[in-house]
Amino acid sequence: MISTVLPTYNRAPLSFEKGEGAWLVEADGRRFLDLGAGIAVSALGHAHPALVKALTEQAEKLWHVSNLYQIPQQQKLADQLVDATFADTVFFTNSGTEACELAVKMARKYWFEKGQPERVEILTFEGSFHGRSAAGIAAAGSEKMVKGFGPIVGGFTHLPFNDLDAVRAAASDKTAAIMIEPIQGEGGIRALPDSTLKALREICDDCGALLILDEVQCGMGRTGKLFAYEFAGIEPDIMMVAKGIGGGFPLGAVLAKEEAASGMTAGTHGSTYGGNPLACAVGSAVMSEVSTPEFLAEVSRKSALLRQGLEGLVATYPDVFAEVRGSGLMLGLKCVPACADIVAKGYDECLITVPAADNVIRLLPPLNLTDDDIAEGLARLEAVAKKASG
Repeated sequence: MISTVLPTYNRAPLSFEKGEGAWLVEADGRRFLDLGAGIAVSALGHAHPALVKALTEQAEKLWHVSNLYQIPQQQKLADQLVDATFADTVFFTNSGTEACELAVKMARKYWFEKGQPERVEILTFEGSFHGRSAAGIAAAGSEKMVKGFGPIVGGFTHLPFNDLDAVRAAASDKTAAIMIEPIQGEGGIRALPDSTLKALREICDDCGALLILDEVQCGMGRTGKLFAYEFAGIEPDIMMVAKGIGGGFPLGAVLAKEEAASGMTAGTHGSTYGGNPLACAVGSAVMSEVSTPEFLAEVSRKSALLRQGLEGLVATYPDVFAEVRGSGLMLGLKCVPACADIVAKGYDECLITVPAADNVIRLLPPLNLTDDDIAEGLARLEAVAKKASG
């Protein structure tokens, strides 16, 4: 008999009742160190006082009115994002998947309004993940994701990861946009070199295409910059944001330059829940915390501390861990045994990590974890490694 909850996940036998900071408490009382943060969502950990305060105060006033009306909380968060980034305008969604849908629509509508309706092709990359909607799975092109779901949305060309020659060969006057994650998350914590991101910007400029960045997982301070594109010294035309922006509350956004967004006029897109007062009050509190230079400097410091420890584990247990990948607090350990086994052994040590492609476990902790949390996480990972190598 089917479960009352649709069984599309192979869920771990864990039920968490509460959390605080980087820690989760299981129903049986065990305390788990959370180095997954709900897949990079709980950017400020669990039960962060500023987020609890923002949520509680807004919940006592107004939850939802719809986008038929002005929403001051939405305006405040949009202003914060525009002030801190390349963007001129923001549309709020409930998730990264919805942000992908709008980014695709925005790029194609831009060219339609320019009198080039045939310019619909979007170049994407092997190993990418852009959500599980029709456009998202078509953009990724993974056989595992598209199999069985009927006709796939057209207009996407899939290219090898970090192959600029392939991009140059594919880019043409039919190319609407190039869409890419600066760091692939689901794809195995594969970081795009800054030089490649710069080259993609140049290719877009040369052929007139828009550059769409998917910073759903690597954005909101996770790399030590507010957004990962900043390391390359370039600006996208459109960017997808979600996960950490709500700190655990469902929230996403599409950020865009005025020109790129010019086709999205009244009636071209909408969202019933997107950017409601409750979500944006929390999102604004997250932005206030993670966007400060002091906070981002601490992310960089902590990431160096964690990475140094991980490199030591790789050196000590080469039969378990092959390499460290990533940037900031978006790190991956490529495993020698099956990564699922390493994740499961982590559960035995009351440690949460997240599996990814290419036999990698992801370490995506709350950005405000403490030095003691890092030391404890490394100790528990070493305990896992000892068992795995024995």
